Amino acid sequence: MAPTGGIPRPVEALKAAVGLVALAPLMALIAAAVALGSRGPVLYRQTRVGSLGRPFIMLKFRTMRVNDENLQVTASGDDRVTGVGRVLRKLKLDELPELWNVVRGDLSLVGPRPEVPRYVDLEDPLWQQVLRERPGITHPVTLRLAGEEGLIEAAGGDPEQFYVKELLPIKLKGYVDYQKVRGFWTDVTVLSATASALVGWRWYSPVSLEEVRAAGGASDGEHD
Repeated sequence: MAPTGGIPRPVEALKAAVGLVALAPLMALIAAAVALGSRGPVLYRQTRVGSLGRPFIMLKFRTMRVNDENLQVTASGDDRVTGVGRVLRKLKLDELPELWNVVRGDLSLVGPRPEVPRYVDLEDPLWQQVLRERPGITHPVTLRLAGEEGLIEAAGGDPEQFYVKELLPIKLKGYVDYQKVRGFWTDVTVLSATASALVGWRWYSPVSLEEVRAAGGASDGEHD
């Protein structure tokens, strides 16, 4: 089913531009904290896969020590994350530079979170469906998986294998499910829920490790 659309692109770009201006003082303080907290650039630039499989460079405030970003999956308690980075990740402030990606047209405010190329299978019909729309900063799946790093730590074993084999399939299914109902007001609701989550009021129940394991078992059964 084709996506039903969401907030019009010009409205998103304007909102993101206004957000960048309004948040400029806060972003300047964050930039200074990152620069003083550890050696390296203030911004972290990473290639992600965008709409129709086109790569783009996504911006974030750097939260890890330089040269420690090779492993893409991060668990809570990961010692690669700096002290300032832990605070930024907890409050989601590391993602503020992504507003520039929205202005540029790489991202939407609401959409599937973009993945690094190594996790994207352009030949997979499910991935093709997800990539029919522009990726975004937030999404119902993102809100339900706000504790993703904790899930990865609780799962134990190989963090990357857990992410690819168990968490990523849940994300893809959730992205496609939202496409079927997506509209202007559903996107507005997601943005409202995101703002509420930042101050501790969650509209979406978080996914537990038991739910992840159960979903993985059901998926395995479907392929038998």
